[in-house]
Formats: sequence, C-alpha cells, structure tokens
Amino acid sequence: MSPSLPLIGLSGTACAHPTYHMPMAALGERYIQAIRAAGGMPVIIPPDTPPEAVPALMSRLDGLLLTGGGDIAPEHYGGHPHPTVYGIRPARDALEIALVTHAVRRRVPLLGICRGIQVLNVALGGTLYEDLAAQFPRALPHRRDAITERQLLTHTVHLKADSRLARLVGATDLSVNSLHHQGIRTLAADLRAVGHAPDGLVEAVELPQHPFAIAVQWHPEWLYDEDPSQAALFAGLVAAARQVLEKK
Repeated sequence: MSPSLPLIGLSGTACAHPTYHMPMAALGERYIQAIRAAGGMPVIIPPDTPPEAVPALMSRLDGLLLTGGGDIAPEHYGGHPHPTVYGIRPARDALEIALVTHAVRRRVPLLGICRGIQVLNVALGGTLYEDLAAQFPRALPHRRDAITERQLLTHTVHLKADSRLARLVGATDLSVNSLHHQGIRTLAADLRAVGHAPDGLVEAVELPQHPFAIAVQWHPEWLYDEDPSQAALFAGLVAAARQVLEKK
C-alpha cells in the first residue's frame, strides 16, 4: 500500500488581488480544508489551464473536485442570455468541461459541488435553468446570501434509498444550505438524479457504472466539520482516489 496521500485536483477560479489589483488564481479555503480533513492532498488547478493539457494533468491526479463559482456560459447548453447570469469565464468553462470528459472516460473519481453539478450535467449533454426564480415554477428561495448564510440550513434534500449517495451519507434526508440561482433543467442522459429539493429541483446526481462520480447542488464544504453526513462526501471521494493511487 502506498504511503502517499491521494492527490485531488480542485478546479480554481480567477480573481483580482484586493490591494495590488493584479489577476490571481484562487480557491476558497473551505474546499482545501475539507479535502485535507478527509485525508487527501489538495492540488489547485488554475482556471486558465488549456483543455489540451488535461490528459497530462489528470495522469498525475487521483481524483477531481469541481468547485462552486460563477455561471456557465449559456451557449454551452443551448441556453439564452439572462440578466441574472454572472461571472462567466470562458477559459474555466472550457477547462472544466474537458476535465469532466476526461474523468468520465478514464473513470477518475469525481465530486461536483454547486457549479460542479451544473458543469457535469452540461458536459454530458444536459441543460440548465438560467435563473430559477424566473423560470422554475414554485421554486424555493435557493439563492441565499453568500456572505452571511453559507452555513444556514434552508431546506431538505430527499435521496433515493438505493443510491450510492444515500449509502455514503447514511441517510435519505439531508438538511442543506443553498447558494445558487441556477439548476438542472434537462438531466443528461447518462446521469441519474438521486436527490431532490421539496420543490422538485434536482439536487444530487450520480453516474451509474462509474467508480465514483457524484455531484450535489449545495455546499458541503461549509457543513462538513459540523455534520458527518456532509463530511462523508469528501471521505468518499478521497477513498475512491486512494484506490486509484494504490493501483499506480
């Protein structure tokens, strides 16, 4: 058995330094902390990494975490411009779609969070609601304040009892936070919806026959240190990645 920690690639984002106003690659520390707590070694993937570099990059990694962030450009899923769409970064879209394509084809363990579930769905041919409040009837207030309500439990998610996710977290009902304004409209044909909010929105998906490919619409990185069921998501990813490492 290898003594090394499994390397988990975390998709980063771009921002500007608040003092020097220079461009930076960045990632919220909660993602990093959650992977470390689960026994993995986090590796930030810069958002401007060219898609053609993905095969070489992924050959060095044992797992992949698609993190939250701004919206995916609507043209990737046949969508339309909407005034609430924000934070589009074409380079990040192209990179993450390439990461998903590679991880699915090469059976690399994958966990998607918030934007991550949307990228997974879009990369596999699904579509999104550009704005839930405007387009999804009876929608809950999924877009809570991202500064003050990150850890606020706003609704439940009901999981299918026979899903890998339910077995992983040891429950069929979870209380979750909610920090998004978009969501899955048409589910990609290869995905299985295994979790729904009370308003019917898809909140969790799996890729059947893949060793570990799970994505959720909420943000477990803000809940993992208080809720073992949320920590289990990261533990599951790292455990699957460790199996990959041990075969190398």
